[in-house]
Amino acid sequence: MTETMLIQEVAPRDGFQIESRFVETADKIRLIDALSAAGFSRIEVSSFVSPKAVPALRDAAEVFGGIARRPGTVYVALVPNPKGAERALAAGVDEINLVASVSETHNRANMGMSPAASLEGFARIMETVLGADVSINATVATAFGCPFEGDQPSDTVMRQVEAYLALGIRGVTLADTTGMANPRQVERLVARALAIVPAEHLTLHFHNTRGLGLANVLAASRAGARRFDAALGGLGGCPFAPGATGNICTEDLVSMAHEMGIATGLDLDALIGLSRDLPRLVGHDVPGQVAKAGRPCDLHPVPRAA
Repeated sequence: MTETMLIQEVAPRDGFQIESRFVETADKIRLIDALSAAGFSRIEVSSFVSPKAVPALRDAAEVFGGIARRPGTVYVALVPNPKGAERALAAGVDEINLVASVSETHNRANMGMSPAASLEGFARIMETVLGADVSINATVATAFGCPFEGDQPSDTVMRQVEAYLALGIRGVTLADTTGMANPRQVERLVARALAIVPAEHLTLHFHNTRGLGLANVLAASRAGARRFDAALGGLGGCPFAPGATGNICTEDLVSMAHEMGIATGLDLDALIGLSRDLPRLVGHDVPGQVAKAGRPCDLHPVPRAA
């Protein structure tokens, strides 16, 4: 049986949200439609947060209303509160993603409240969506470390996962929000999580802040994980992580998977083309490597002798 990996594209939300240049609504829609055509079964489209808090995503409803929905693709939105959940439902999202940091300090900086208060808010959101045709995923941010508090005990992380499940949330993401994870740590925590969350409902979200993103993917895969977030071009990052770079790069991850014989169902050539166009949209170079170097199987002419 061929080994498979499910990759969720998060650049339209996690990537664009911190860009200083506003990516026009029509450009977002074209990109998301192209990502759908490239074969993604899951795309995080936008976030229904306050436009004052995240002006880069102030057009979330317009983007959801403009995309051409591909059968079999799940279109996801991040939601911070019940009001955001109501807006998401009105836009017809397929899945709502909730986020709370396990770190007290990071959650107060990022969300303006304690993790316990975030969980109380999640309970209200679950009441808001009760009976709606929408799935719910919740992310444990800073699961692998906080830049203000340091290492987060795995027991604390697992208690937050258990709290999500107790609310009736099926999907769980463990996020290396600030790029502090290492492969051994990842393998241990993923193994614990998979004891209570089925592999088809557990997602790993890695950043490449210290160059360990793809190594952490392999470590999570060894532990049994099969679902990963990634951002085209390596866009993204956390505004509360000093020196942070972006998420693991989609086309780099897909290239590695394909070279290892792991099926993703994604069109790598199309992804490379889309990544090479990103600097035009965001106004700067992006970190991805495969779009610059080409695929390993792309051969070159032999240099002429001097």
